[in-house]
Amino acid sequence: MKRIRRSDIVDYQTYDEIRTEFRARAMAEKDRRRIHVGPCFTFLFENELTLRYQIQEMMRAERIVREKEILREIETYDALLGKWGELACTLLVELDDPTERELNLRRWRDLPEHIYLRLPGGGLVRPSIDEGQRDAHRISSVQYLKFPVGDKIPVALGIDLPGISSETIFTEEQRATLSEDLAG
Repeated sequence: MKRIRRSDIVDYQTYDEIRTEFRARAMAEKDRRRIHVGPCFTFLFENELTLRYQIQEMMRAERIVREKEILREIETYDALLGKWGELACTLLVELDDPTERELNLRRWRDLPEHIYLRLPGGGLVRPSIDEGQRDAHRISSVQYLKFPVGDKIPVALGIDLPGISSETIFTEEQRATLSEDLAG
Protein backbone atom coordinates (compact mmCIF):
# COMPACT_ATOMS: atom_id res chain seq x y z
CA MET A 1 0.00 0.00 0.00
CA LYS A 2 1.40 3.37 -1.00
CA ARG A 3 1.93 5.64 2.00
CA ILE A 4 1.02 9.32 2.32
CA ARG A 5 4.09 11.51 1.96
CA ARG A 6 4.50 15.14 2.95
CA SER A 7 5.45 15.99 -0.63
CA ASP A 8 1.98 14.80 -1.76
CA ILE A 9 0.20 17.42 0.36
CA VAL A 10 -0.26 20.98 -0.86
CA ASP A 11 -1.17 24.08 1.13
CA TYR A 12 -4.89 24.83 1.37
CA GLN A 13 -4.73 27.79 -1.04
CA THR A 14 -3.09 25.70 -3.75
CA TYR A 15 -5.60 22.95 -2.95
CA ASP A 16 -8.48 25.37 -3.55
CA GLU A 17 -7.12 25.91 -7.08
CA ILE A 18 -7.09 22.18 -7.90
CA ARG A 19 -9.91 21.05 -5.61
CA THR A 20 -12.62 20.48 -8.24
CA GLU A 21 -10.49 18.11 -10.30
CA PHE A 22 -8.87 16.42 -7.29
CA ARG A 23 -12.21 15.96 -5.54
CA ALA A 24 -13.74 14.38 -8.67
CA ARG A 25 -10.83 11.92 -8.85
CA ALA A 26 -11.09 11.09 -5.14
CA MET A 27 -14.88 10.61 -5.29
CA ALA A 28 -14.53 8.26 -8.28
CA GLU A 29 -11.94 6.29 -6.32
CA LYS A 30 -14.22 6.15 -3.28
CA ASP A 31 -17.09 4.89 -5.46
CA ARG A 32 -14.94 1.93 -6.56
CA ARG A 33 -14.18 1.14 -2.92
CA ARG A 34 -17.60 1.58 -1.28
CA ILE A 35 -19.41 -1.61 -0.22
CA HIS A 36 -22.89 -1.67 1.33
CA VAL A 37 -23.81 -4.49 3.68
CA GLY A 38 -27.32 -4.72 5.06
CA PRO A 39 -29.57 -1.71 5.43
CA CYS A 40 -27.22 0.77 7.12
CA PHE A 41 -23.57 -0.33 6.94
CA THR A 42 -21.24 1.29 4.42
CA PHE A 43 -17.63 0.15 4.21
CA LEU A 44 -15.03 2.22 2.40
CA PHE A 45 -11.75 0.47 1.63
CA GLU A 46 -9.17 3.21 1.98
CA ASN A 47 -6.03 3.87 -0.02
CA GLU A 48 -3.51 6.66 -0.26
CA LEU A 49 -5.70 8.79 -2.54
CA THR A 50 -8.87 8.56 -0.43
CA LEU A 51 -6.99 9.48 2.73
CA ARG A 52 -4.93 12.20 1.04
CA TYR A 53 -8.26 13.72 0.01
CA GLN A 54 -9.37 13.65 3.67
CA ILE A 55 -6.17 15.40 4.74
CA GLN A 56 -6.52 18.10 2.10
CA GLU A 57 -10.16 18.70 3.01
CA MET A 58 -9.27 18.90 6.72
CA MET A 59 -6.47 21.38 6.02
CA ARG A 60 -8.83 23.45 3.87
CA ALA A 61 -11.67 23.44 6.41
CA GLU A 62 -9.45 24.25 9.38
CA ARG A 63 -7.01 26.46 7.46
CA ILE A 64 -4.06 24.41 8.70
CA VAL A 65 -0.70 25.96 7.79
CA ARG A 66 1.71 25.03 10.56
CA GLU A 67 4.07 22.27 9.52
CA LYS A 68 3.69 20.44 12.83
CA GLU A 69 -0.10 20.30 12.39
CA ILE A 70 0.19 19.17 8.77
CA LEU A 71 2.54 16.36 9.79
CA ARG A 72 0.13 15.34 12.56
CA GLU A 73 -2.72 15.09 10.02
CA ILE A 74 -0.55 12.98 7.71
CA GLU A 75 0.51 10.71 10.57
CA THR A 76 -3.08 10.30 11.79
CA TYR A 77 -4.53 9.42 8.40
CA ASP A 78 -1.54 7.37 7.25
CA ALA A 79 -1.97 5.18 10.34
CA LEU A 80 -5.39 4.17 8.99
CA LEU A 81 -3.77 2.50 5.98
CA GLY A 82 -3.01 -1.16 6.24
CA LYS A 83 0.46 -2.61 6.29
CA TRP A 84 1.58 -5.32 3.89
CA GLY A 85 -1.15 -7.94 3.65
CA GLU A 86 -3.80 -5.77 5.31
CA LEU A 87 -6.84 -4.09 3.83
CA ALA A 88 -7.86 -0.91 5.63
CA CYS A 89 -11.43 0.21 5.73
CA THR A 90 -13.72 2.75 7.33
CA LEU A 91 -17.16 1.56 8.42
CA LEU A 92 -20.00 4.07 8.60
CA VAL A 93 -23.13 3.11 10.50
CA GLU A 94 -25.70 5.21 8.67
CA LEU A 95 -28.88 5.77 10.64
CA ASP A 96 -30.65 9.11 10.18
CA ASP A 97 -32.94 8.98 13.21
CA PRO A 98 -30.93 10.10 16.30
CA THR A 99 -32.96 7.95 18.72
CA GLU A 100 -32.67 4.84 16.56
CA ARG A 101 -28.96 5.54 16.01
CA GLU A 102 -28.21 5.85 19.74
CA LEU A 103 -30.20 2.71 20.57
CA ASN A 104 -28.48 0.64 17.90
CA LEU A 105 -24.98 1.93 18.62
CA ARG A 106 -25.52 0.59 22.14
CA ARG A 107 -27.11 -2.65 20.93
CA TRP A 108 -24.33 -3.21 18.40
CA ARG A 109 -21.38 -2.55 20.72
CA ASP A 110 -19.86 -5.92 19.74
CA LEU A 111 -20.36 -5.35 16.01
CA PRO A 112 -16.64 -5.12 15.15
CA GLU A 113 -16.09 -8.74 16.24
CA HIS A 114 -18.89 -9.83 13.91
CA ILE A 115 -17.53 -8.28 10.71
CA TYR A 116 -15.63 -10.49 8.29
CA LEU A 117 -14.09 -10.80 4.88
CA ARG A 118 -14.78 -14.12 3.18
CA LEU A 119 -11.76 -15.50 1.33
CA PRO A 120 -11.74 -17.86 -1.65
CA GLY A 121 -12.43 -21.32 -0.23
CA GLY A 122 -14.76 -19.94 2.43
CA GLY A 123 -12.40 -18.94 5.24
CA LEU A 124 -13.27 -15.83 7.24
CA VAL A 125 -10.91 -13.04 8.33
CA ARG A 126 -11.95 -10.76 11.19
CA PRO A 127 -10.59 -7.21 11.44
CA SER A 128 -8.48 -5.56 14.05
CA ILE A 129 -10.24 -2.46 15.32
CA ASP A 130 -9.47 0.91 16.82
CA GLU A 131 -10.66 0.45 20.42
CA GLY A 132 -10.88 4.22 20.73
CA GLN A 133 -14.03 4.00 18.61
CA ARG A 134 -16.08 2.38 21.37
CA ASP A 135 -16.48 2.48 25.11
CA ALA A 136 -18.06 0.16 27.68
CA HIS A 137 -21.57 0.99 26.44
CA ARG A 138 -21.56 1.78 22.73
CA ILE A 139 -19.63 1.98 19.50
CA SER A 140 -19.02 5.07 17.41
CA SER A 141 -20.92 5.37 14.15
CA VAL A 142 -17.49 5.42 12.45
CA GLN A 143 -15.16 2.45 12.82
CA TYR A 144 -11.61 1.97 11.49
CA LEU A 145 -10.85 -1.62 10.57
CA LYS A 146 -7.85 -3.55 9.24
CA PHE A 147 -8.23 -7.02 7.76
CA PRO A 148 -5.08 -9.23 7.72
CA VAL A 149 -5.62 -11.13 4.47
CA GLY A 150 -2.01 -11.75 3.40
CA ASP A 151 -2.05 -12.06 -0.37
CA LYS A 152 -5.58 -13.50 -0.64
CA ILE A 153 -8.19 -11.40 -2.44
CA PRO A 154 -11.50 -11.56 -0.55
CA VAL A 155 -14.71 -12.50 -2.32
CA ALA A 156 -17.26 -11.04 0.11
CA LEU A 157 -17.78 -8.78 3.11
CA GLY A 158 -20.28 -9.61 5.80
CA ILE A 159 -21.70 -9.19 9.26
CA ASP A 160 -22.78 -12.15 11.39
CA LEU A 161 -24.09 -10.32 14.45
CA PRO A 162 -27.35 -12.00 15.51
CA GLY A 163 -30.29 -10.00 14.19
CA ILE A 164 -28.37 -8.20 11.44
CA SER A 165 -26.59 -10.94 9.50
CA SER A 166 -25.86 -9.92 5.92
CA GLU A 167 -23.20 -10.48 3.28
CA THR A 168 -22.26 -8.67 0.07
CA ILE A 169 -20.40 -10.51 -2.68
CA PHE A 170 -17.68 -8.39 -4.31
CA THR A 171 -17.86 -7.56 -7.99
CA GLU A 172 -14.88 -8.35 -10.21
CA GLU A 173 -14.03 -4.62 -10.23
CA GLN A 174 -14.08 -4.49 -6.42
CA ARG A 175 -11.85 -7.57 -6.20
CA ALA A 176 -9.45 -6.01 -8.72
CA THR A 177 -9.32 -2.81 -6.65
CA LEU A 178 -8.47 -4.74 -3.47
CA SER A 179 -5.90 -6.75 -5.40
CA GLU A 180 -4.21 -3.45 -6.44
CA ASP A 181 -4.05 -2.44 -2.77
CA LEU A 182 -2.45 -5.70 -1.73
CA ALA A 183 0.05 -5.51 -4.60
CA GLY A 184 1.30 -2.22 -3.18
